[in-house]
Amino acid sequence: MAGFKGQAEYSVDSKGRVAVPAKMRSVLKPEAKSTFTLTRGFEKCIFGYPQDRWEEMEDDMSTLNTYVTKSRDFIRGILMWAEEVSLDGQGRIGLPKPLIEFADIKDRALIIGALDHIEIWNPEHFEAYLKSQEVDYQTLAESVMGRE
Repeated sequence: MAGFKGQAEYSVDSKGRVAVPAKMRSVLKPEAKSTFTLTRGFEKCIFGYPQDRWEEMEDDMSTLNTYVTKSRDFIRGILMWAEEVSLDGQGRIGLPKPLIEFADIKDRALIIGALDHIEIWNPEHFEAYLKSQEVDYQTLAESVMGRE
């Protein structure tokens, strides 16, 4: 399975539209219908899931026990921010105002491939995020992927 990878920085126009890199658009399956569901990321960013992947996530969420507080909290936390957006003829998506405000997106956006989704960051916040990492890249890779 080919996934989203790489990074690109683009301007955000006055209507909140930003281009999705061509190399990332090329990964979209026909089942995604050129549509992403955007929602709040775990850090101060926006997650963008292709529609086919988002539908799988909704299926997973529908199996959660809503009598359990953590399940309800998670479902609320992800769905209250969720909004479908479709690529326009120029390969752009419109970022919803609440998500722009949450991620503090101004006139530039950094789009990062994250395997099954894209992440949209304020470039300055992403740089600060990188600098705040407690573990260097090699140590992180070893602890996550290393096998003894």
